[in-house]
Amino acid sequence: MVSQLRTQRIAERIQHDLSELIITEVSDPRLLGVSITGVKVDRELAFADIYYSSVEGSHRSAEILDGLNHAKGFLRSTLAKESDLRVFPRLRFHWDPTPEKAEQLEKIFDRLRQERGEVVQ
Repeated sequence: MVSQLRTQRIAERIQHDLSELIITEVSDPRLLGVSITGVKVDRELAFADIYYSSVEGSHRSAEILDGLNHAKGFLRSTLAKESDLRVFPRLRFHWDPTPEKAEQLEKIFDRLRQERGEVVQ
């Protein structure tokens, strides 16, 4: 098992490198506008749970998931080559609704401010 600090560093590295790979190396149109919002790696380094989001919202989540799963082998092998890990974790992708929920909350807060007569910036 690996320390929690090391798994966190590995997760941050995977998030950075994966984001870069999707932008520069992957030409799948299903992955346009995709953001990697977080990565969690288990302590055994068996799995990396990748959280993704899109500017267009959750209606594209299934399409993006298909694109990510289609590119999974390429992404994992490329990431493994760039890492110093003996065994690279398997990638699992999950939709992250946080950005979408944050936008909805902002709209609610703006509406409440307007109802109270406060200035909305």
